[in-house]
Amino acid sequence: MEKLIITAAICGAEVLKEHNPAVPYTVEECAREARSAYEAGASIIHLHVRRDDGSPTQDKERFREVMAAIREACPGVIIQPSTGGAVGMTNDERLQPTELRPEMATLDCGTMNFGGDEVFENTENTIKYFGRRMIELGIKPELECFDKGMIDMALRLHARGFIAAPMHFDFVMGVNGGIDGSLRDFLFLRESIPSGATYTVAGIGRREFPLAVAAIIDGGHVRVGFEDNVYLSKGVLARSNGELVAKVARLAAELGREVARPDEARKILSI
Repeated sequence: MEKLIITAAICGAEVLKEHNPAVPYTVEECAREARSAYEAGASIIHLHVRRDDGSPTQDKERFREVMAAIREACPGVIIQPSTGGAVGMTNDERLQPTELRPEMATLDCGTMNFGGDEVFENTENTIKYFGRRMIELGIKPELECFDKGMIDMALRLHARGFIAAPMHFDFVMGVNGGIDGSLRDFLFLRESIPSGATYTVAGIGRREFPLAVAAIIDGGHVRVGFEDNVYLSKGVLARSNGELVAKVARLAAELGREVARPDEARKILSI
């Protein structure tokens, strides 16, 4: 079985210091949290950026500054900027970090009802536009799928040349408006991707660690971090992203799965 790739989603666009004081906003805080995750075994840093007041931004220069700080703190780490941004941003605004030519970036594969009146819009034309941009720039997309239909969309657009192979999926499970985080639903998504594709599972909240175990056993990969969950266990706030990564690494060790370092992750993902 391949080694386990652990991705750390260190801050997201929505979670706040009110939820956990260790959530990073500033450049220095992002570098600190990335370092804690890297030292615990993460080979990929999934990156949103914030202004110092915590508000989300897709500003290219802010990404440049944070990415430089993370590279200095975490030699060799893979940085995976989000092109999701925040609800209401334009396509070109969301795509700004791709101008920095990272090795990877996220590509959301459908529209989501996030709750209330919040709609995270990703039309077919948006997905095609993002997919073409990543092919042009040589960026490997992580195909974020919040439901089964998004996998089907990615496969259709791959067949039409908008998404390159080998495909790498991220099953984001347990988000309001998307698929649940049950083992049944995990298996449904897992069995819906083609042979030769790889996948990561990101379980939201209390679903994080049960789904991590399922992915470890199945041969998939795992995403954890403050974007998805701020608790180490029920009622116990994680003191850092590194604590969440370390827990996954311990689970992997117990189940006989080695953790990949960044260069090994690059080979697995064909970067």
